[in-house]
Amino acid sequence: MQVMTAEDMRRSLTRIAYEVVERNRGLADVALVGIQRRGFPLAARLASDLGELEGTEVPVGALDINLYRDDLQERAQPLVRPTQMPFRVDGKRVVLVDDVLFTGRTIRAALDALMDFGRPGQVQLAILVDRGHQELPIRADYVGRTLATEWDEMVKVRLLEVDSIDEVVVSKRILGLPILEKDDEREAGNGDNC
Repeated sequence: MQVMTAEDMRRSLTRIAYEVVERNRGLADVALVGIQRRGFPLAARLASDLGELEGTEVPVGALDINLYRDDLQERAQPLVRPTQMPFRVDGKRVVLVDDVLFTGRTIRAALDALMDFGRPGQVQLAILVDRGHQELPIRADYVGRTLATEWDEMVKVRLLEVDSIDEVVVSKRILGLPILEKDDEREAGNGDNC
């Protein structure tokens, strides 16, 4: 079932951009860091919206967290994507950007990875979809859409830059199949995000 269209996603990111400007009283020392894979294109879109609002360029980085995951020992060889941090994070107000907040473990790994690049003045979290079921005390500062989901459902975020379409879909898992982490499912080719 489709829960967000391309237009819904655009409006959510625009609203988040306004909230970022308001909360930070402008964009001085604000930088965006997108979590690979779908968080990075969302961060780039958000940076574009922020640039249009404030007439200034916001730096954007890409962060791969695969080697920081707490389930690394249980996973097959992780697919490591490039981390690009074209700015110093020291003292910056870093807005981490990702597509879905589920258990919170991806964000915990991202915080660990980010700290390897320096000491931000503050870290904020922007999420396109918060689906609940957090296992760690992690909450988003900016949320595009909050969905009440069941544990056995999948939230699939598809982006033009990765999947050739913008949409968010919720579907039931097929019984009997193991629950995969979002990157496992993405690499399987179905673009799922859980």
